Amino acid sequence: MSKGAADYVCQSCGAVSPKWQGKCPSCGDWNTLVQEMAAVSAPGGVGLKAKRRAKACAVESLDAEGRDVRRISSGIGELDRAVGDGFAQGSAVLLSGEPGIGKSTLLLQAAAAIAEQGHSSLYFSGEEATDQIRLRAQRLGLSKAPLGLVAETCVERILATIEQGAPPDFVVIDSIQTLWTESIESAPGTVSQVRASMQALIALAKTKGPVIVVVGHVTKDGQIAGPKVIEHMVDTVLTFEGEGAHNLRLLRATKNRFGASNEIGVFDMHGDGLREVSNPSELFLSLDHCDAAGSAIFAGIEGTRPILVEVQALLSPSPYAAPRRAVVGWDTNRLAMILAVLEARCGVKIGPQDVYLNVAGGLRITEPAADMAVAAALLSAFTGIALPRDAVYFGEVGLSGALRPVQQMSVRLKEAQKLGFRQAYLPSAGEISASGVAVKLTRLPQLKDLATLFA
Repeated sequence: MSKGAADYVCQSCGAVSPKWQGKCPSCGDWNTLVQEMAAVSAPGGVGLKAKRRAKACAVESLDAEGRDVRRISSGIGELDRAVGDGFAQGSAVLLSGEPGIGKSTLLLQAAAAIAEQGHSSLYFSGEEATDQIRLRAQRLGLSKAPLGLVAETCVERILATIEQGAPPDFVVIDSIQTLWTESIESAPGTVSQVRASMQALIALAKTKGPVIVVVGHVTKDGQIAGPKVIEHMVDTVLTFEGEGAHNLRLLRATKNRFGASNEIGVFDMHGDGLREVSNPSELFLSLDHCDAAGSAIFAGIEGTRPILVEVQALLSPSPYAAPRRAVVGWDTNRLAMILAVLEARCGVKIGPQDVYLNVAGGLRITEPAADMAVAAALLSAFTGIALPRDAVYFGEVGLSGALRPVQQMSVRLKEAQKLGFRQAYLPSAGEISASGVAVKLTRLPQLKDLATLFA
């Protein structure tokens, strides 16, 4: 192998520059260009000679019979739900999350469960020694699982270990930022090392067929560290979320080529590991959610799973010229929009007061269907009138004050009925499958119609 010329690679976006600059010409970040030396293949490995030796690829028709996707169940129902009914054979999965959130614990539990089912499983650790992993396994009650442990950071040695003998079924790499390859002359964790290491692991998954799960670090902004291209390369991107004050952990699939994206798995962290939460709605609902004004129940959808969650609002006179808008678990800009619609279309003057909005249980809501529940909680807090104890709310609010239909309304209603709710306030537009739904429906065309209920 002959060495090529040194390039300067941006550690934020991966852009390459022939010379050092204080500011990256691609992303504009300062002091992110680092000199990296890339190895070049020996003469004859690339270029005209290789082009002449190359063989034509086989062309297949779209209706040709393909292989069925074989899936490996982890034995953890919430994890299988997030990745799409189990890990697909030959898939590459990227798992990211904050430090200490439980990524290594989750993967150790999954790898041990897969090994106990008779599948061969390997755990490569670049951050911890094998003795540390054994101590965690003893705490989790997994010390008897037939799981192979390796402490290694060199990609070539990892690939050689995997390829010796029969290929394993499940491989964990913890983490991608600690790996380095001999083909790149730069420190582990740099853009070039992360990209080259991920390419080698994905190529192994596609040719040999094991499921490879790679742990990725996150930046201080919560984004996956390293070049964005690694998220495009893998088949599934999972994020492990949680609040420090809560034991609740959410596993969210932000990308999935073998299942539904935005699917979530819910876990509860305990001293003996992560436990599944089979009914998250009960976790997000408090027993006294309707005893005080300012509380509304939102019937939401996370992926394919219906979830009922409590939205809490509190208004108080503001001592400042600019009232506060404090939001936990929702979008601040969307709250400002709902307040403007309430004032302009419904005549509700909330503006001079401080507004506090909270989504109970530590869940973060992103779908617009929560607009109506937020508006109901704000109206309840403004008037001091408590909402009905057995009612749920969902619907998108437009700037004109119109209530717009949302997806999967029947699924939301059936989940509410299962948990004992008997009323639902929803937009007048949108079709609902009435079969199996015994909830009293109050369909409203405008947000002002909801406001008149508090008059």
